[in-house]
Amino acid sequence: MSRGHVSGPVDETRALDVPTDGGASSVGREARLPSGPSPRGRRVVALVDTDSFAKWGAHLLAAAPAGWDLDLRTVATPRSASAKQLRSAFRGLDARLEHLRTAPPTPKDVDAVVEELRVDPPDAVLVSLIGPVAELVIDEVHRRIPDRPVLVSGLPGISFPAKWKGIFFRARADLFVLHSHREVRAYEEMAIEGGVEPHFALATLPFARSASATTSASTGAPDATGVNVRDAVVFAAQPSVPLERVDRALVVEWLVATARQHPEWRVVIKTRAAAGEHQTHREEHPYPDLVPADAPANLVVESGPMAEHLDRAVALVTISSTAVLEAAARGVPALTLTDFGIGRHLINEVFVSSGLEGDSVDLVDGRFGTVRPSWMQDNYFHPASDDDWQRRLTELMVRRDAGKLVDREPARRSRGGVLRRAWERKNALGGADRSALGWLALVIGAPIRTTKRLARKARALIDPPEPVVVAAPTSQRAAGGTGGDRVAGAGSEGLGDRQQELVAGGDPG
Repeated sequence: MSRGHVSGPVDETRALDVPTDGGASSVGREARLPSGPSPRGRRVVALVDTDSFAKWGAHLLAAAPAGWDLDLRTVATPRSASAKQLRSAFRGLDARLEHLRTAPPTPKDVDAVVEELRVDPPDAVLVSLIGPVAELVIDEVHRRIPDRPVLVSGLPGISFPAKWKGIFFRARADLFVLHSHREVRAYEEMAIEGGVEPHFALATLPFARSASATTSASTGAPDATGVNVRDAVVFAAQPSVPLERVDRALVVEWLVATARQHPEWRVVIKTRAAAGEHQTHREEHPYPDLVPADAPANLVVESGPMAEHLDRAVALVTISSTAVLEAAARGVPALTLTDFGIGRHLINEVFVSSGLEGDSVDLVDGRFGTVRPSWMQDNYFHPASDDDWQRRLTELMVRRDAGKLVDREPARRSRGGVLRRAWERKNALGGADRSALGWLALVIGAPIRTTKRLARKARALIDPPEPVVVAAPTSQRAAGGTGGDRVAGAGSEGLGDRQQELVAGGDPG
């Protein structure tokens, strides 16, 4: 087994005495027998597939201790990121991984990747993959690698409110990384309710680290003449928020109005994928298709790394993209649009009382928010000293060295043996799975799945679910005359605390 080299000693003997999996050591079975003394070097491999998981996985991996030997591989799935998307995702990595931006790894099928891990097991694998693929890979590693590495997983970006599917697909991972104290509490509560032993650790979201040390964060980015400028209002598009075409067209209308109102700005619709490229979530109504022919010339559609757009941004606008945290970390004013309400399906509940909430009027007026200190500690901007994922990962690797790593129980309780596994594999990999058993499982399973979906729809018509309660739209214009920061010349004003009126709404997710 090849190992990297650490720059300083690690007290791995003491670490053995610290529980690392929320008490999971009392269940399951030991993964292997003791195998001699523990080496000091550590080798960690990340597996990625979609655009957002590639960006998150690479940047979390880059935050590992300086002496660790790091590697990253792309798994071939129906939504694997393109080479262009990977180059964008891998911007700003440290020296151990910076080569990935110029030479992103070619996707390999699951079997080839797992075989590489079996032949030369690393100390740990970061499973940064979309849910069904993550479950598949974690299961394959458990089944096929006796000397299995520690399995770490997690979710990119904002993960509040807690999502059962996120837990369900990653229940067998040894460690599940989250990015705020609020998320950890919510996921622990949901896991316990679902019968899953909590295994959550805290890490600062890679994109929420302060960028104040970089020149571009304070002075802007050079234009064609080499002069540093800040002239862009950047809209961070999301593939499925909002979901409906009419709502997405309305967002474009607001951006058009903003561009007309402020000819001195470039209003940028920043997309995550070009035509034909896949994303983590499906996009039925791409924003570029909704831009009218008579849109002003200063409204543009661009892709590329978000960091480069923020280099020249005067403000960041979104519904709920993680990019808003990237902007806040740089001190760039931001706005989370609440015109469609506040609720789980919009992924914007977390921003209530953040100081960033606003509406289309604020956007067109050029009024943006700044993060309230009272919100930051519990939401993504906790002190780095609160992070425990590296310590807990190290402890788990020491347990593995000593033969004391415990296999966690899966959340999936369904039975079906080989054919069931073939169905889950086909469901995860789609056309990337070319096995005969997979096609057989599809022939048998597809009609059953269709029947179940139709039955659920029929039950919903007969007995509609209770409406999801969401908060009403809000704005930077608080009652009593206070407001947010006007980028176009107005002074900074505080945004007063306010109660959110509750209204009924739908949750398609």
